[in-house]
Amino acid sequence: MTTNPTPTRATGIGSWPGTSAREAVRSVRDLLVDADGLGLPYLPETPARGPGADMIGRAAGLLVDLPVDLQPSGWRLVGRPGRDAARTAAFRREDLDELAEAYEAYAGPLKVQVCGPWTLAATLELTRGERVVSDPGAVADLVASLAEGVADHVGDVRRLVPGAEVVLQLDEPSLPAVLEGSLPTASGYGRVRAVDRQVVAAGLRDVLAAHDGPTVVHSCHPRAPLPLLRSVGAGALALDLVDASATRWESVAATLESGVGVVAGVLATDGGTDDARAHDLLRRALERTGLVAEEASGLDVSPACGLAGLAPEAARTVTRGSLDLARRLADAATTRG
Repeated sequence: MTTNPTPTRATGIGSWPGTSAREAVRSVRDLLVDADGLGLPYLPETPARGPGADMIGRAAGLLVDLPVDLQPSGWRLVGRPGRDAARTAAFRREDLDELAEAYEAYAGPLKVQVCGPWTLAATLELTRGERVVSDPGAVADLVASLAEGVADHVGDVRRLVPGAEVVLQLDEPSLPAVLEGSLPTASGYGRVRAVDRQVVAAGLRDVLAAHDGPTVVHSCHPRAPLPLLRSVGAGALALDLVDASATRWESVAATLESGVGVVAGVLATDGGTDDARAHDLLRRALERTGLVAEEASGLDVSPACGLAGLAPEAARTVTRGSLDLARRLADAATTRG
């Protein structure tokens, strides 16, 4: 059997602790750039800065011709942009300015994360207070607007870091709730009707199609529907696999065998899994499915989820663990070869 032609890389899901965009961007760069070619750096999110730096606010700020405002109940579509939209735009400019300075003359892959259309639709409110996902027409407008905003965002990153091969990641933690019809209505007495799987898949395809480069769909939910996600055209799926069942690992193996990559989140963000244990978990789980981890084409590794809830040094430690795991896999692949 031949060795993996593309060595396993280490990356992060997206969020980073602290309130300094500069510190976050440079920490990720210092950890993942020039890491023997095994690091996939990314533009980190720092939600501790407040509303507009969070996942929903950031994505809402990318929407074209759909202004949002922050209400006591959450982010809501409004008639005209206000102070909250201005703050969100300022955070985005700060992030991009720091990215441009930190990655001057950089050439290589660079990941950016955006909240996916279904998690955004499940969280944003219509003007009357119901979730956007409850209105098919509003969902269609949201998907089209987000796709346009994503294209603009990727274009800005490419302009500021001309040597970057931009990787687009869509984050969809609420996708299972959308499919299962488990989201509460505004009153709290009912549930929003489940969205048809084909409609969900089409919405994901539309936003992914806004980017002409590598793509990832991330969902850390244990019931994230891998067969559906394999069908939407993403280059890879990013998954929390720390406590995955044998059945889940079978679906992971089917994903790799279908030609869709997997970013395996096998390092716990609570410090409970080091790189040696994660390597053992990954190797044993895939061997039970008939795959050899070191030779599985399209396999990358990451922490199980975002790192915003950790202290900065703990976030760096988990990221180093991901890199050490990638090195273990690369070394084992070389030995097997």
